[in-house]
Amino acid sequence: MRICLVYDCLYPHTVGGAERWYRELAQRLVADGHEVTYLTMRQWERGERASIDPRVRVVCAAPRMALYTSEGRRRILPPLVFGLGVLWHLLRAGRRYEVVHTCSFPYFPLLAAAAVRPLWRYELVVDWFEVWSRSYWRDYLGGLQGLIGAAVQRLCARVPQRAFCFSKLHLRRLEEEGLSGHRAVLRGLSAGAQAHSAIAAEPLVVFAGRLIPEKRAPLGVAAVALAAAQVPGLRAVFYGDGPEREALRQAIVEHGVSDTVQAPGFAEAELLERDMSRALCVLLPSRREGYGLVVVEASAHATPAVVVAGEDNAAVELVQEGVNGVLAGDDTPATVAEAIVRVHQLGMGLRESTARWFSEHAEELSLESSLEAVLQSYRGGGAQPQGMGAAGKPSARA
Repeated sequence: MRICLVYDCLYPHTVGGAERWYRELAQRLVADGHEVTYLTMRQWERGERASIDPRVRVVCAAPRMALYTSEGRRRILPPLVFGLGVLWHLLRAGRRYEVVHTCSFPYFPLLAAAAVRPLWRYELVVDWFEVWSRSYWRDYLGGLQGLIGAAVQRLCARVPQRAFCFSKLHLRRLEEEGLSGHRAVLRGLSAGAQAHSAIAAEPLVVFAGRLIPEKRAPLGVAAVALAAAQVPGLRAVFYGDGPEREALRQAIVEHGVSDTVQAPGFAEAELLERDMSRALCVLLPSRREGYGLVVVEASAHATPAVVVAGEDNAAVELVQEGVNGVLAGDDTPATVAEAIVRVHQLGMGLRESTARWFSEHAEELSLESSLEAVLQSYRGGGAQPQGMGAAGKPSARA
């Protein structure tokens, strides 16, 4: 088949869950003998080549531009420019594709692909990593711009498409936005995670993620500082970088934990895995998550996760209370600290049940299971992957 993947970022030139997903998808497709074009923005220096499988044809539909503001929010101009570039490319070359597979965000490329589709009649496949609530749009962009953003999202949801989500939360929201037709939940984004046996934990809390306001790393520092009063020798490491790095450093100083809490920036995979395997827990204090891959990665190491419940946090679907982690009921430092302390109190039993939980769900949580579901949809299959409920139990097919 001739397939066009559309996303404005390309791993490893930019790093994130969606970037990894499209890179893995592109590599799997060419390995299976399909002809793949990756339509993106240029993120590398002129004269250089994109770092991806040489069998994948990379086409730049827009010039190199800064995607984020200094506060870590997506800029509006780059998606508009990229959307116009996608429109122009598909008008000229859309006839060559049987499938155009795009990320819903940042919306304008999806609208471009939908506008050209009647001309060339390719199959349109859309990944919805997140569907934002009205309140989140308002918080993110303000009143008027938030209303416009929400309207664009709703318009995209109503485009005829084969839709994939990565959580039941966002599938439900997508249906509320007016989606009709084929849709499914893909549960697997973990690439090659191997099950590890449970080992005794050290009094270490690990945070791993981009330092943006939604991840709420300073909240994690405050919680660790409180939990340390009940967990002897408790320390923490916050891996990652981003616009909230200074706020994280200030939180460490303000809470007087400079000797026990580190913020070294991004870490090599081997170091992160080492710390994750021996940690008391992985802490995910995020306000907003489309999936929560770090929960799966921690579970593979038999390390439970502490996740903060919230209306925009789909990561709670990956945590079975008291089995592979603990849910903090609200976002106050005291409540998050209580969750960390509870992990400590549950001890080795929780680590052993976390290892069992991962072994039981490893197949459905694997990237390979999601890739296979997407390939089946390209072939015209309607199979919908099995999802897990908030308690980690099998749910009805989406």
